[in-house]
Amino acid sequence: MLVTLLVLGMLAACSGTSSTNEEGNQNEGDGEAKTGGTLTGAMDTAPTGLFNPIFYTEAYESNILSLTHEGLLSQNTELEFIPNLATEWEPNDDNTEYTFKLKDGVKWHDGEDFTADDVVFTYKTLSSPGYIEAGGVRTNYVERLAGYEDFSTGKTEDFQGVVKVDDHTVKFVFAEPNVLALADASFTIIPEHKFADVPVAEIPEHAASRDPNEVVGTGPFKFTEMVEGEQYVLAKHEDYWQGEPKLDSVVWKVVDQSVILGLLENGEIDFVADPNGFQAADYDTVAAMDHVEIVEQPDFGYQIMGMVHNHRAKGDTTISPDKWTKNEKLADPKVRQAIAYAIDRQAIIDGLLFGRGAIQNSPIATQFWAYDETNPNQYAFDAEKAKSLLDEAGYVDKDGDGFREDPKGNEWVLNLNYPTGNQIRERSAPIIEEFLEAVGINIDLRQPKEAAAYFEDLELNSQDWDLYLIGWSLGSSDPDPSGLWNSTAGYNYSRWNNPEADQLLKDAFTPPDAFDQEYRKKVYSDWQVKFSEDLPAVILYAQNSLWAHNKRFQGVEVLPYTFLSNAHNWHVSE
Repeated sequence: MLVTLLVLGMLAACSGTSSTNEEGNQNEGDGEAKTGGTLTGAMDTAPTGLFNPIFYTEAYESNILSLTHEGLLSQNTELEFIPNLATEWEPNDDNTEYTFKLKDGVKWHDGEDFTADDVVFTYKTLSSPGYIEAGGVRTNYVERLAGYEDFSTGKTEDFQGVVKVDDHTVKFVFAEPNVLALADASFTIIPEHKFADVPVAEIPEHAASRDPNEVVGTGPFKFTEMVEGEQYVLAKHEDYWQGEPKLDSVVWKVVDQSVILGLLENGEIDFVADPNGFQAADYDTVAAMDHVEIVEQPDFGYQIMGMVHNHRAKGDTTISPDKWTKNEKLADPKVRQAIAYAIDRQAIIDGLLFGRGAIQNSPIATQFWAYDETNPNQYAFDAEKAKSLLDEAGYVDKDGDGFREDPKGNEWVLNLNYPTGNQIRERSAPIIEEFLEAVGINIDLRQPKEAAAYFEDLELNSQDWDLYLIGWSLGSSDPDPSGLWNSTAGYNYSRWNNPEADQLLKDAFTPPDAFDQEYRKKVYSDWQVKFSEDLPAVILYAQNSLWAHNKRFQGVEVLPYTFLSNAHNWHVSE
């Protein structure tokens, strides 16, 4: 979301020369919408090539999928659920069943009708045996469905969780009253007719997950051409259910961050947005471009330095905490806490982000009602505190080389891994190394890898990893952090296994108490405190989203979590 990937919450008024106001309305002065034309967007990293909503793992794929695919529900600027492919919904008396009426007349890009069968198929696939082994990480959308455990483990072939009532009515059935029912029902739908005969294990490599004109959605644009790693072309879906899009096409170009501003200035690109936007160091340069509008708002995500608590067995593609082995180099919580104190996060924000960001001490987004800015440890920079904690844990410099040995007197080196693609993250790696070595921690700063190889290694081959840098774009549907930090979550790359923390996450949506938001807020506060004590990661910072677009790009509607919304209304003024 990755979410990538993943998955992985947001919100404040836009500032500067933002094209939105506090309510997130579209930019004013559009006039009559012109039809035709092309908009060109830039992203600094190439998609890995997996364009399937149930399997993709990176935000670069999301740039394309957000224009090609849709879910039953969407969200407004207040993060409330609103109709999309579903026109209305009704829960039963105890909130164990939700019945959705689907929009009639919706067409897939290849002309086939969208029906309840597609909804059932999507959720059945997410629940199927072999989904996780094939690389799927979005089980948090289906784990609360009735019969999920027995179906996902192959004990039964009867899928009870999502049931077709008729062609345009579908019923979600949950194992118990579900406070997250609308969030669970909001997942992006894939077409049954493209994948019905494809084994789950083969879906990620299937043409309908990879190739232009084979990737099929219901969104306003269809994926028609690509020069892999360079350019991705989306043509309008003329039969789009909300009306024919005003643009003819949207083109994504993959360009290095160092040249994005030049392309924006000379008009070769029209916008730069998700996931990285433009750099804070370039704010004044972009603001001086008379033909460009800036959108600035708090990011719906954060950058972390993960700390690997446990390692998966080599070659193990399952997520089985009982098979994990402890990473002894980071086993002492005092060591992890010392690492957090040793990093001057504000200095990174001031130096690399030019102040356009904020320290965040919880993996729940600050814009959500559940974020606790008081009770979790704030880990204000304190090098002396870091040294003291390391001393207490028995990590001292015994040979006088300036680096600490472990309590047994053995050499103690922590490796730090990071990917290429995000310049701020790349530049932060040696700075973090410097901070940690200043308190006596010997850091092996490894050579960065290209994003695709890095994430593959992080997921499957990180048995000797200690520290890793990564950024998460969070999901906006609910503050629940289970998709990233539950012990069995696919994105839990730290292999954090804390039963007490897991139980709190479960309590936060266990009825009947979980239907009381104040109760959930207290439970999430307790979880955030537990996170700050056990520290599977240091939340480095949440940088402001800095997006920009040429003023000829009209119809822009910015949501708290994305620039890419309601693209059927996009148009150009010339």
